[in-house]
Parts: sequence; structure tokens; C-alpha cells
Amino acid sequence: MSRPLRPPGSRGGDGFASRVAVLIAVLATIGTLFAFLGTSSHNDASLFKTTAAMEKTSAANAWAHYQAKSSRQNLAELAATLPGVDAGRYTQEVERYRVEKDIIRKEAERWEASSRDWNRRSEEALHRQRQWAAASVAQQIAISLAAVTLLARRTWLLTLTGAVATFGITLGLFAFLEGNTTALSPVPLGAALAAALLTEGVRRAGRHLDS
Repeated sequence: MSRPLRPPGSRGGDGFASRVAVLIAVLATIGTLFAFLGTSSHNDASLFKTTAAMEKTSAANAWAHYQAKSSRQNLAELAATLPGVDAGRYTQEVERYRVEKDIIRKEAERWEASSRDWNRRSEEALHRQRQWAAASVAQQIAISLAAVTLLARRTWLLTLTGAVATFGITLGLFAFLEGNTTALSPVPLGAALAAALLTEGVRRAGRHLDS
């Protein structure tokens, strides 16, 4: 008995449906993981930004204290020049204020440097959050394509599904490694193209074996 004819680019049988269903489940799991990591990165960015603001406030308070000490030092310098006063006493106060100002200045600079560092970490976390978000969206698109593949039974759609899924996984990998790759960078696009070529080659080989 001859096999029933199938439309070009399509396959039948429960085995095909089962494999696509498993693929959808795997993509859904990966997409959920990416979404969770993206939320975590966003929370980290908010925490880092808040910490940076607190450090900046501490630096501002330290600089205000520094200015107050400068004013007192200037008054002491002025008093030391007045006739009939204990110049030695005010000279000691001038020196004391100078030492205190130097300590306060170093503290203020330390707060400012810490604020800049927290801001940098916040920007990096936001960049990772954008990477995770793009990776998660790519997985959702791949799931939709896989569902269409399952319903239409068009195996050529698997090529597009594999390309989009690989694109998202590559972005997720760079987010995990804290790389600077964006959605328009050559690496994820190249990985998607390579996956498309590989999937298409496997699909054509399968069709050749079935014929």
C-alpha cells in the first residue's frame, strides 16, 4: 500500500507533533527563566540606584560640613590678626580646622566615588535586564512559531523557530556572562543565521530520507 501524499514541506504522524510539543515546553521553560532573571536584574538596578543616591546625599552632607569648617577657619585666621587677642590660640584653631577639613574632604570624595560606582553598577544591571527581556521576548516568538508549525505541520517553520530561539539563547548567554552584546550585535544575529542553516540542512536531509 502506498503512503498518502502530503503537502510539500509538511510532515505527518504523532512523532512530529510530540517533538514539536517537547520543543515548545523547552522554549517555555527557557523563556520563563529569562523573564525571572530579567526581573532580578531590574530589582538589582533599582537597589543600586537607591544606594547611589544615599551615598550622594552623604557626600553632600560631608561637603556642607567641610564648608562649615572652612568658615570657622577663616574666622580664626581673621581673629588671629586682631590686636589684643591671643594669636597663638587662634593659630592653633586654624591648624586644627585645616586638619579636620582634610579628613572631611577625603570622606566626601570617598562618598562621591562610592556613588559613582553604584551608579555604574546600576547601569550595568539595567543593560543586563534589557538583554534578559529581549531574550525572553525571542523565546516567546519562537514558541508562537513552534505552535504554528505544530498546527500547520510545515516543517520549514522549524528553521525560523530554531533561528529565533538561538537568537534569544545567545542574548541570554551574554547577559549571564555580563557581556555588552545588544540585540543588533553581530554575534546573536550570526548565531541565529547559523542555527537556521543547520536546521534547514537537517530538515532537507530528513525529507531526502523520507522520499
